[in-house]
Amino acid sequence: MLIGIIVFVVYNLILLYMGWNGWVWFGQVLPDHHFVRYIFVVVLLILAYSFFLNFWVRESITIKLISAVWFMMLYILILWLPVMNLGVLITRFTPLSQHLVIVWAGWSTLLVFVIVATIGMFNAYSPVVRNYDIQIDKPVTGKSDMKVIVVSDTHFGVLSNESHARRMVKMINELKPDLVLFPGDVIDDNLPYFVKTDIPNILKGIEAPVYTSLGNHDRFEKGINLIQVLDDSDLNILYDESIVLDNGITLVGRQDYSDRPRAELAKLLESVDHSKPIIVMDHQPYELDAEQKLGTDLVVSGHTHRGQVAPAQLITNRIYENDWGYLQKGQLHSIVSSGYGFWGTPMRIGTRSEIVEIDIHFQK
Repeated sequence: MLIGIIVFVVYNLILLYMGWNGWVWFGQVLPDHHFVRYIFVVVLLILAYSFFLNFWVRESITIKLISAVWFMMLYILILWLPVMNLGVLITRFTPLSQHLVIVWAGWSTLLVFVIVATIGMFNAYSPVVRNYDIQIDKPVTGKSDMKVIVVSDTHFGVLSNESHARRMVKMINELKPDLVLFPGDVIDDNLPYFVKTDIPNILKGIEAPVYTSLGNHDRFEKGINLIQVLDDSDLNILYDESIVLDNGITLVGRQDYSDRPRAELAKLLESVDHSKPIIVMDHQPYELDAEQKLGTDLVVSGHTHRGQVAPAQLITNRIYENDWGYLQKGQLHSIVSSGYGFWGTPMRIGTRSEIVEIDIHFQK
């Protein structure tokens, strides 16, 4: 409760700081139009509290879009306004006109917002293919090479919508994979909205076997069977269970780390043939030591988004041993994707939406 109060107070202090900057700027740009300042305040309040409306009006596209714009503004202005204010303060010790300095400081803020937002949206909606080449010293049945595509954190919903899903399916099929894995957060919290879209049918267009584990945003909803919905999309959910593929690989899909209770990995692997490769889908990359000790050969994860917007990657890098990319621990290969989709706002700074291509070479 105390933490919630502190967060609420800090949030409103930030809002006050942003509002004060806008109030001063409009007073300089339009000194004879005071009503504009009041309109600005009203618009700012609507944007600032749209985020909270998401919890009650979950299927409103308008509220979701307003909230996304606000997240974008909040991120950019928190980083930029202190720099701009410092610059304005320094000019007080120069002959420059304070009126002109404040006016141009405001215009520069708008320019920075447009530039950063454009770059961020480009990074979010223009995914790249990132390739990893690994060797697993265990034999399989049939060919000794395998191409696995990993697509995490699609967050399909209002913002990561049908067009983003079609783009993903097209990219996957062009890579001609042997296997496609979705290690969690397929849906952006809103299962009722997801089932109303055409995304479930779009996902059926993937031209390879698909298996999926669940993430912390794949929420169970009363009256809708989440696992059945995803299975009907040909995503083949593995929910604390395993399957042996035709070439002898054991594929394990775990419940999300935040779900309690979830089965211990040791329990899931106790009847597995350890002489053959073991691949685990675990949405949050928390248990690499345990996975390595238990003989897992490859674990694929997501969740971190690599922070999604800089400098948040400094935080994820401290939380996770491998917050993005590739890490090897003994026989274990850990690959964490920054994700195909995004959370909160369609924006990525210092990271990029991606599809992961893993070329695996097995023992001949």
